[in-house]
Amino acid sequence: MDKVLIIGGGGYVGTELQRYLIANEYKVRVYDTFWYSKGKWPTGSFKGDEHLEYVEGDVRDIESLQKALVGIDYCIHLACISNDPSYELDSDLAYQVNFQAFKSLIPILNSSTLKRFIFASSSSVYGVKFEPNVTEDLSLEPLTDYSKYKVSCEELILNELNPKIIATILRPSTVCGYSRRQRFDLVVNILTLSALRDGIIKVDGGDQFRPNLHIKDMLESYLLVLNSSPSLINREIFNVAGENLTVRDIALKVQNAVGPLTEIEYLPVKDSRSYRVSGEKIYQRIGFRPQFNVDDAIADLISAYKQNLYEDTNWSEFYNLKRMREILNK
Repeated sequence: MDKVLIIGGGGYVGTELQRYLIANEYKVRVYDTFWYSKGKWPTGSFKGDEHLEYVEGDVRDIESLQKALVGIDYCIHLACISNDPSYELDSDLAYQVNFQAFKSLIPILNSSTLKRFIFASSSSVYGVKFEPNVTEDLSLEPLTDYSKYKVSCEELILNELNPKIIATILRPSTVCGYSRRQRFDLVVNILTLSALRDGIIKVDGGDQFRPNLHIKDMLESYLLVLNSSPSLINREIFNVAGENLTVRDIALKVQNAVGPLTEIEYLPVKDSRSYRVSGEKIYQRIGFRPQFNVDDAIADLISAYKQNLYEDTNWSEFYNLKRMREILNK
C-alpha cells in the first residue's frame, strides 16, 4: 500500500478524503493543526482506519513537516486559510500560511523521497470572466489575496519543484455537499441551510455564474490523479469542474428541494465574481467526468439536516470566519 500525506487534511474536503483514499487501498497520514475537531475520525469509524495516522502540526513548522514526509510516496497539499473574510481577519497570518510556508516547503519536498505532489489551487484564480467556458490556458485575474497567493504557489511548483517529483495542480470549482467537517459558508451549502432553518433564501445578487462541484467528485478527482500515468498529469493544471449555475439558479434548486413555501430574497451584489469553468481538459486527459450534481448535494444536505447530524447549525466550526475569530482571540 502506497502512503499519502495530506497536508491540511482535517478540513471540509480533507476529512472525507482520508476515508476515501483508505477505501481505495492507500495508507494515509494527515498533517493538520486540527482547528476543526471533526477533522479527526474516531477509531473504528470505518473499515481500514488502522491505516490512518494523525500528526498535529502547523504548516509553518517546516521541521515537523519534514518529519511528516518520511516514508511518504505521495503528497496532497490542501492547507490554507480559505474564505476571503477569514483571510482578511489577519492578513499577515494568512500570508504566512498560504504562501510563505508553502515557499519554505518546496526545498523540503525537493530533498525528500516523494514521488508525486498534488496541489489544491482554486478556480477563483480566474476572477471575473465572460467566456462561456473558462479553460486552463486563459489569463489569471485573481481578485483577492487568497487567490493571488494560489497563483504564486502554482508558479513555485512549476518553476522550483524538483523535476523528479510528478506534480499536478488542480483548480476545483466551489465544492458542495455533506462532509463530517461541514462548511456552511459555501454557496450551495449556506443557501440550503438557510432554507431549511429559516424558511428564506437570501441571494447575493443572483446573476453571477459560479462553478459548483459535488464533494464526492472532488474526492474522485484526487484518486484519479494519484492513479494516472505520469505522462498524462506531470506539470499539468486541471480545472475540476461540475455545474456552472447562476446563484439564482442555485436558489431555485434549493427552493424546489426544500419546498415552495421557502422564500427567496434578492440582495444587492456584494461578491461580483462570475465565471463558468470548463472541465474538458481533465476529461480528455484522464477521463474525469462528474457523477454528481448540485441537486445531489442539496439532497445530501437535507438528509443530514433531518437526521440531526449537524446538532447545532450555529456551531462556529461550520463557519471558517467564526472559527478563525475564536482562534485569533485566544
